[in-house]
Amino acid sequence: MNTSRKGRLVVALAVAGATSLALAACSGGPGAGNGGDEGGGDGGDNVVTVYGTIVPPEQELLEESWADWEEENDIDIQYEGSKEFEAQIAVRAQGGTPPDLAIFPQPGLMADMASRDLILPAPQGVADNVAEYWSEDWAGYGTVGDTLYGAPLMASVKGWVWYSPAQFEEYGWEVPTDWQGVLDLTAQAQADLGTSPWCIGFQSDAATGWPGTDWVEDIVLRQSGTEVYDQWIANEIPFTDPQIKSAFEEFGKIALNPDYVNAGFGGIDTIVTTPFGTDPAQAMADGKCALHHQASFFDGFLVDAGAEVGEDGDIWAFLLPPYEAGGEAEGDVVTGGGEIVAAFDDSEATVKVQEFLSSPEWANNRVKLGGVISANKGLDPESASSPILQQAIAILQDDSTTFRFDASDLMPGAVGAGTFFKGMVDYVNGTDLDTVLQQIEAGWPAD
Repeated sequence: MNTSRKGRLVVALAVAGATSLALAACSGGPGAGNGGDEGGGDGGDNVVTVYGTIVPPEQELLEESWADWEEENDIDIQYEGSKEFEAQIAVRAQGGTPPDLAIFPQPGLMADMASRDLILPAPQGVADNVAEYWSEDWAGYGTVGDTLYGAPLMASVKGWVWYSPAQFEEYGWEVPTDWQGVLDLTAQAQADLGTSPWCIGFQSDAATGWPGTDWVEDIVLRQSGTEVYDQWIANEIPFTDPQIKSAFEEFGKIALNPDYVNAGFGGIDTIVTTPFGTDPAQAMADGKCALHHQASFFDGFLVDAGAEVGEDGDIWAFLLPPYEAGGEAEGDVVTGGGEIVAAFDDSEATVKVQEFLSSPEWANNRVKLGGVISANKGLDPESASSPILQQAIAILQDDSTTFRFDASDLMPGAVGAGTFFKGMVDYVNGTDLDTVLQQIEAGWPAD
């Protein structure tokens, strides 16, 4: 889901079903009904329509990121943001009125449309940018079979544990080096504070539950490795597999312990009703929450809450450590998210915009405006608006980093944004884990 506000983008089970039906009904190829080489929605050679999930206030920053380029190149980029993108992009395609470019928050949805010949392969200039400025992993998320269809746009690094440096110093707590160290830190913090140290919020409207999927994904990757993670995404290893069940159980050692959650809000029962961003950020800023697990975009919520983010600031963060210290990975092992830009049209103006959005020039323009990062290797980390975002960029640009895209975003919507979300809610609400895993697995579409 979207890199800056994953929970903002709702892909409910009904939406996923509507998308599948619309795609199945589609006839005609890319560009049908939008003018083809004549420039898309408005039919003008210098107009390029872009459709995505990014809505205000982030939309204004997105539009600002290309404003000067538009003027210099005499191209009018007309952007439309919608929370209904996942359903409407298929409806528009099957109706013959797709945009020229779409910003897909889920590689799985882009791949689904590519497999139905609804989007065009990336032009050579985009392919050249991807080869030069993006890692093999990131290039893979825009590739279906052996064909590159889209270039990455923005990104997020997940798996951060946010904390107060002053509080760590006061109590002599150390940043843990393995998962057991996280559990030991949790127990020590509870004993020293006399209150629950963790704050967890699952509430995100129809996407409620997604923060729990991030926890499980981080633990699966660290505990069982990349091969199991990749097989899990493809359903070659089901949710009911002991390796996946173990990740849920490890998360449960924190989330299901009434002594450990939910700092500043109440008991375990408040996890589902606590908003994922604003409330935990305010609790941390107010000193009511000692530990919180959230992606790099949490930085923006903390700033809005009045906290200074930095190693010597009010709040800082460490990456969730390996499951066992001294593991095989040479660098950081992280999960993350991002978007992929793909085209329905190959007009000259559309190609130029698509190339620009895959370039370091655009990445630096947007990151300088604040709140987001990119995995583009041509991005200057100093362009980022905060120290944690600069560190996240460095992690993404490091060739030794093992990166895996958010698993739920790569799974079919009926699972990743359907039964998986619901399963996390059921799990923290007390449903038996075996039942939860069976119900999540049942969401996989039949072959």
